[in-house]
Amino acid sequence: MSWTKEGLQELVKTKLTDRLFAVVSNREPYIHVSSVDEIQCVVPASGLTVALDPVMRACGGVWIAHGSGSADREVVDDKNRVSVPPDEPCYTLRRVWLTKEEEEGYYLGFSNEALWPLCHIAYTPPNFDEAHWNTYKRVNQIFADAVLEEVGDSQAFVFIQDYHLALLSRLIKARNPQVITAQFWHIPWPNPEAFRICPWGEEILDGLLGNDLLGFHIRYHCDNFLETVRRMLESRVDNERSAVNRGGTTTLVCPFPISVDFHRIARDAAKAEVTEEMEEIRRRWELGDEFIGIGIDRLDYTKGIPHRFRALDKFLAKYPEYQERMVFFQLGEPSRIHIKKYKELNAEIDDLVEEINWKYQSANWKPIIYVREHLSPTTLLAFNRLAHFCIVSSLHDGMNLVAKEFVSSRTDEDGVLILSRFTGAARELTEAILLNPYATDDFAESIRKAIKMPKEQRKARMRKLRQAVEENNIYRWAGSIISELANLGL
Repeated sequence: MSWTKEGLQELVKTKLTDRLFAVVSNREPYIHVSSVDEIQCVVPASGLTVALDPVMRACGGVWIAHGSGSADREVVDDKNRVSVPPDEPCYTLRRVWLTKEEEEGYYLGFSNEALWPLCHIAYTPPNFDEAHWNTYKRVNQIFADAVLEEVGDSQAFVFIQDYHLALLSRLIKARNPQVITAQFWHIPWPNPEAFRICPWGEEILDGLLGNDLLGFHIRYHCDNFLETVRRMLESRVDNERSAVNRGGTTTLVCPFPISVDFHRIARDAAKAEVTEEMEEIRRRWELGDEFIGIGIDRLDYTKGIPHRFRALDKFLAKYPEYQERMVFFQLGEPSRIHIKKYKELNAEIDDLVEEINWKYQSANWKPIIYVREHLSPTTLLAFNRLAHFCIVSSLHDGMNLVAKEFVSSRTDEDGVLILSRFTGAARELTEAILLNPYATDDFAESIRKAIKMPKEQRKARMRKLRQAVEENNIYRWAGSIISELANLGL
């Protein structure tokens, strides 16, 4: 069965009855920024917000998040609320304010210099700083206060997102035990040997076990979490039920592979403005009949962008007949640029683009076009539709929704997805060309295979990919979580 917005709305009405539905995340779904003479509302480059916005449009309720935009304070009311989306308001965005010091310690510091590398196998060591940890705890309390202001003493359902808020459920329930909390961890969970180096691992595990339901993308991450708890905490782990009992309360731990709003993306991709943007892209870069490849990523060291460029280099060297016949667009929005490792990554990417382009370019052609800026949803859809192939080469990823967005946008049932085996998406999208991004020669062969694949084979594989995303869409993901809570009798 393909889940729909209407089906999710009916489920919420039946299962949640009068409970307030609240989502909590660090990243907000809409950011207000000041331009020359107006305030603009933009959608951030975030898989989490892209996935959850359709759920909130269907369910209503309140989304509590950090207000990070330059004009965010100018548009909220006296309770720090604003109705979104701006074109069709259907839920409330409640903004939480943080100081620069809090942002640096909680977000840049502990979340992204400690937890992010700890959970990803990308050979970047985590940095554990006690000052960052203390700020992380303080900011989790700030979010808890905001949640409790919104839910009061009611029997609300609070859906917590990701690794920034690992302590939140315990803090909420300490003051309102009636609140039902579920948390979804959007990144991988490491094996116990990796996690045990975290100095505050027990506090993080205890915080997460404050939830009634804890979700990961795949069963492997659930198993890692259960084994980590078994080794580090006094608790009873029930592998058969995939549950943990600690202090008289039980947390169910389940896999819920996240997805996208397939039909909405397909519908938007078919709009006239996307077709016009495709023509504008062709004019801007003077494109002819070249094979077009794309990569769409936040500039993060887990995404395997340098590995992708080295594979392109190998491909052009081994198959010189494709020089001046192929162009690759790397679309990337800068991310966490104040962290040293990210500065180093940006420099490495710049050097590789310059080196490869210098090696192969001619008077009217260069193989890599690097677009490092925030692009509108319309422009991203246009690139998705133009591309002969899309590369997702993550070294380690919880899911990766770029792959599912590419598939959803291909209403022509054409195009080839080249996908890292080290993504959660590879478990579902088996008709993609699956690869190990560390194996440069095989990676180069995958690019050649994508370019040479006959049209009928491309279409047959894309049809199966689209069927997989359509069936396992974002509404199924949200509905599965809500149904699981209902099965618990909550």
